[in-house]
Amino acid sequence: MTTRGARRRLPADERRALIEGAASRLFAERGYAGTRLDDVAAAAGVTKPILYRHFDSKKALHLALLAKHRDGLLEQLAAHAVGEGRLADRLPVIIDAWFAYVEEHPYAWRLLFRDTTGDPEIQAFHRELQASARDLTVALLEGEPELQVAGDELEPLAEVVRSATTGLALWWVDHPEVERSLLVGVLSRVMRGL
Repeated sequence: MTTRGARRRLPADERRALIEGAASRLFAERGYAGTRLDDVAAAAGVTKPILYRHFDSKKALHLALLAKHRDGLLEQLAAHAVGEGRLADRLPVIIDAWFAYVEEHPYAWRLLFRDTTGDPEIQAFHRELQASARDLTVALLEGEPELQVAGDELEPLAEVVRSATTGLALWWVDHPEVERSLLVGVLSRVMRGL
């Protein structure tokens, strides 16, 4: 039985999830430079020493969040990228999975694609993220027998697809009133021209 005013001690994984949630929101709203660990700790309802038990520094926290959201996004896309049927029929499903992730994780989206900071390690992470998305798109294009794309065009075409989907998602973050289905339809129509 707990006494009045006593706090329930959270398991480490729940505490870490609270810290990550608060940090995602603050980094997305204020950017990397505008977010202080004191603010993250307060928003998560933990002390700064508790925060430091989970993350050595602001950069370590930021990089951990970037990795978590990168992996979640790529996992969701990979799960929907493979399938039976024509690409034209599967394309809206793949694009919808992309925008579903944006809709379900709006803070993650801003963190991944809007605030790249001036830190070289964080900038390298962002370049790596772009390369991973481009590589996934190249693999998708190469695996489609109905597409006739010359080998030297694969990577530039994958970059066009990557930058278009990222750019439209960033636009959507600022226009949340737009229905996801509209974005899926617009991007599907553009990409059917491949």
